[in-house]
Amino acid sequence: METKQEVTQILKQFSKGIDHELTKALEKVDPETLRQASEHLIKAGGKKLRPALAILSAQAVGGEVKCALKTGAAVELIHTFSLIHDDIMDQDEKRRGKPSVHVLWGEPMAILAGDTLFSEAFSTVIRSEDDGVSPDKILPALQTVVDSCVKICEGQALDMGFAGRLDVTEEEYLLMIYKKTAALIAAATKAGAILGGGTPEQVEALAEYGRLIGMAFQIQDDYLDVASSEEELGKPVGSDIGEGKMTLLVVDALAKADETDKKRLLTILKEEGDENVSEALEIIEKYGSKHYTWKVAQEDVKQAKKLLDILDDSPAKDALLKIADFVVERNH
Repeated sequence: METKQEVTQILKQFSKGIDHELTKALEKVDPETLRQASEHLIKAGGKKLRPALAILSAQAVGGEVKCALKTGAAVELIHTFSLIHDDIMDQDEKRRGKPSVHVLWGEPMAILAGDTLFSEAFSTVIRSEDDGVSPDKILPALQTVVDSCVKICEGQALDMGFAGRLDVTEEEYLLMIYKKTAALIAAATKAGAILGGGTPEQVEALAEYGRLIGMAFQIQDDYLDVASSEEELGKPVGSDIGEGKMTLLVVDALAKADETDKKRLLTILKEEGDENVSEALEIIEKYGSKHYTWKVAQEDVKQAKKLLDILDDSPAKDALLKIADFVVERNH
């Protein structure tokens, strides 16, 4: 709990500056309906972890907050764009406790809102010049952000390709979550390090730190789906299994199970629904897949923290270490 409170404080110290940049990026969007649809999820809240990571990475290599503030906001704009489009594709009706953008404004306007956020993100990175950042740093930071956008789309396409497939390998699954989730977090830390004036070695270490905590974040989500309580999760335990989703737990259990258990687990996943989730959980437990998933997340975080040895001691470095711990210590 202590780590959670510390991380909340860390994120809070940048939220005012990030919110200002997000408002600025969208204030001239016209017509008003499009602006409201574009701002909806940003105003609904969110931890704003990615922009904070960009700023902390800049500070950790000796840079100032302002040099990474706009790029941090840009990363948040891209994250929000991906959420709006994800909700349309998955037909999810709620996000951050509020109705999804497509529910309130319809799918065509939601697509345009996502496109607006996506486009404004690149303008926002370029405007870093207003804060005295040199173009020779802005260009590689922009390239980093652009690369992550392609990966997000690839990750979503891979995820969609898993639908109805029950032979997904661990390698395929890890590639999908890297592209869909971890790539943008890695882009935030890498771009921040570039803008803060880090050495090539520091930039590479922070990019890999971001990738690893991004992987751990998604894997911890997989683990919490079966290890947390319904109260903490805000949804039934094992709901991923009930929806027939391929998570690391399921992929690992299918790879290890004998023929009988594998067949039964596949049947439960195909049927979908909550009736046989407890039986699926028993099979997953039997083959140690729950512990394995927990271990993978822990190992990723351990490696991520080790990479920070390249940095001089500073409050920003301490904050990055705490965020890494938070990823695997949270319970929802």
